[in-house]
Amino acid sequence: MWNLCIKEIRRRRIEPNVITFNVVVNGLCKVGKLNKAGDVIEDMKSWGVLPNVVTYNTLIDGYCKMGRVGKMYKADSILKEMVANKVCPNEVTYNILIHGFCKDGNLSAAKKVFEEMQRQGLRANVITYNSLINGLCCDEKLDEAIGLRDEMLGSGVKPNVVTYNALINGFCKKKMIKEARELFDDTRKQGLAPNAITYNTLIDAYCKIGIMEEAIVLQSSMLEKGIFPDVSTYNCLIAGLCRKGDIEAARKLITDMEDKGLRTDLVTYNIIIDALCREGESRKAARLLNEIFKVGLSPSHVTYNTLMDGYCMEGNLKAALNVRTRMEKEGRQANVVTYNVLIKGFCKKGKLEEANRLLNEMLERGLIPNRTTYEVVREEMMEKGFVPDIEGHLYNVSIST
Repeated sequence: MWNLCIKEIRRRRIEPNVITFNVVVNGLCKVGKLNKAGDVIEDMKSWGVLPNVVTYNTLIDGYCKMGRVGKMYKADSILKEMVANKVCPNEVTYNILIHGFCKDGNLSAAKKVFEEMQRQGLRANVITYNSLINGLCCDEKLDEAIGLRDEMLGSGVKPNVVTYNALINGFCKKKMIKEARELFDDTRKQGLAPNAITYNTLIDAYCKIGIMEEAIVLQSSMLEKGIFPDVSTYNCLIAGLCRKGDIEAARKLITDMEDKGLRTDLVTYNIIIDALCREGESRKAARLLNEIFKVGLSPSHVTYNTLMDGYCMEGNLKAALNVRTRMEKEGRQANVVTYNVLIKGFCKKGKLEEANRLLNEMLERGLIPNRTTYEVVREEMMEKGFVPDIEGHLYNVSIST
């Protein structure tokens, strides 16, 4: 197809140039046809056109966006091919690779690319540092991330709000809220304006540790700064109130959110369903399923599994099985979590034979037991003297590992 495009261009007495080919390569990469894009680059020479840095960067970016280890190493091999063809990589080339490796969780490879970039005399910019800092934070290497932020400042590259968002998120995930708050305050000292992501990250962290007062103060601060809370902000606050058992306050917050023109999303509903189930109000939670459909949303596995778990905790196994039947009628097949919930529910009621039947059904469907499955079977079945019949599966070996 691309060849026909080039021929059509020539038929119109227009000679294709490197920009023409770059457009074709970019188009193929966008639709995931990376091998075809590579073929175009190979064939460019036969048309008397040599690929440039943009050509190679486009293909490297295509492979990086595909993710997965094999694709990332293919992207790296294109860099080597590029150099062999005497096309000099630029800052964009290295930034694409660093971001790709960091996103793929391969920090070691990202650092090697960063070192190579420096050896080539290319100056790292804010995009380079942000990719590495985010990668380090995702890998919980917070001291190293702060060190890189300091190195960034020392090299004359000013951190931006994206830099601080990555750091704040990293510290919040480790429940190091004091340090996260210091970074939040530091953004202003650096002359930066925290955005909705900055606020939401910190609000969520305060809500998760139950300091609702501070979370609400931050929400007010957002409004004062002209940053309007979004659905994510409200969901964090609603979840925090639900954790404290204040479902009424959570419902008022939903009303406030809707009054401000924001639509509740599936996350909002899942939070309320979970809260009601924890309060022993699974029947009330079940009514929300119909409401979810009415507002044009579709319940997820999380929605159904949460409701099943609620019924199981109340000992209402029939209702739990009815939820599973409804879920499957609506096109969602039971997953490992579904079976874990049901197996545990039947075990808690002393119905070990039925639990064993569910276990076998799970295996027959090709679902692989996870750690939770093993723990439920060990604690709720085997420690009570019931040895599950698992059709030749070496369950004892799995449990002991």
